[in-house]
Amino acid sequence: MRSDSAATQRPARPGWTLALVAVAAFLTSLDVMVVVTAIPTIRQDLNASLADLEWTINAYNLAFGCLMLTGAALGDRYGRMRVYVIGLAVFTIASAMAAVAPTVGILIVARVLQGVAAGIAIPVSLTLLSDAYPPEKRGMAMGIWGSVSGLAVAAGPVVGGLITEGLSWHWIFWLNVPFGIAATVLSAVLLRESYGPRPKLDLVGLALASVGLFGLVWAAVRQPALGWGNAEVLLSIIIGLALLVAFVFWEKRVEHPLLPMEYFRIRGFTIANVSAFFQHFALIGALFMLGQMFQEGLGNGPMGTGLRLLAWTAMPLLVAPIAGGFADKLGNRPFMVGGLLLQGVGLAWIAAVAAPDTGYGAFIVPLILGGIGIAMCLPTTINLVFASVPQNDVGVASGVNSSVREIGGVFGVVVLGAAFATYGGYGDPSTAMDGFQAAFVVGAIASVVGMIAAVFAPGKNPAGQSATPAAEPVGVETAK
Repeated sequence: MRSDSAATQRPARPGWTLALVAVAAFLTSLDVMVVVTAIPTIRQDLNASLADLEWTINAYNLAFGCLMLTGAALGDRYGRMRVYVIGLAVFTIASAMAAVAPTVGILIVARVLQGVAAGIAIPVSLTLLSDAYPPEKRGMAMGIWGSVSGLAVAAGPVVGGLITEGLSWHWIFWLNVPFGIAATVLSAVLLRESYGPRPKLDLVGLALASVGLFGLVWAAVRQPALGWGNAEVLLSIIIGLALLVAFVFWEKRVEHPLLPMEYFRIRGFTIANVSAFFQHFALIGALFMLGQMFQEGLGNGPMGTGLRLLAWTAMPLLVAPIAGGFADKLGNRPFMVGGLLLQGVGLAWIAAVAAPDTGYGAFIVPLILGGIGIAMCLPTTINLVFASVPQNDVGVASGVNSSVREIGGVFGVVVLGAAFATYGGYGDPSTAMDGFQAAFVVGAIASVVGMIAAVFAPGKNPAGQSATPAAEPVGVETAK
């Protein structure tokens, strides 16, 4: 569906393109983190259960992760600017819906819509950026885009706590609306349209993957209340696994797959994604628990919690650029292994010292260690993914890695939440801290599993490629 419209004939406007796609990067990354410090307040205000709270995180991340590759394919076929504008508009509407949600059920539906919109907008934002900048300046633009995402991750818990305590939790979603409206209108007016080569959408693959993952997440969320032997839990697991197996077989035979399975024959690509899965499993699951621990277990307010979490969340913003630079010279494997080890040590340390009477000083060092570990591992797993595939496949490979990380976060929230429910609860601070300790132990174990996988990563960049090639998504083609 191509046309020689005025939007197609517009000049590139690189500065405007970078500014406008950075808005989506900031808002969608912020929405992963901003809910963390608002969770206890939402629980009380909407009378939400642990499963409900998990879905306020997972509904967003699951939809976001499953639709990442589909968003890129939609942009290739129907126009990236058009799809980006639609994604921004839907994200803005869904944010308003979340802000006025009277029940936790409506809040979860709004979070699903936010995730769908983010999954559509983010991959095409990168292709728009790649189209607007020449190759020699593209790396700089991508770096700025990534820094904006890092800033949102660092600021998310603080912003969430400040708004929740100073106004109300509803305003963490209202915050998106004016920026979303402005970015939607300006993007429709200023951005240039471009298309790619994908002729078909893999709708069957999307359905199989989405429903299969949902089945597994549903089973894990329901297990604490029903038990593993319950028919609903077992049936959800069986259906989920069966659909994911069917997804793998379908992707092997379809002409235009959602997830090219041949990528997983490449050692660097497979190991990078396995490590990224477990790293985000531990990271997002631990943040879900840390935000509650400082409030439910230690009695801090939302704003105080956000400020305390800066020792963890600010590290990627400060350390990741340095780690990425050294990885170019020394290779990715040492930083992946060392980063996952530090993340695991940090979580195990937090589990060891967590108690209702523990002062914040006891948490500072393990929080910093965990944050440094994230900063070492995150950019180097992405670098290894990029370096493992041919240059013209970087876009799809990046989308796969983004999806894997988001899905890892979904299962991390569910599994750490199950550990919390099994060994603790919300009854009193002591009981809550018992649950948080168990959850952090699970996070530490997941980090170690990722570290073991990272040991087998290639020692040098595959095929002699740079660790940080210019990020040029698949099929970047400007319609003229």
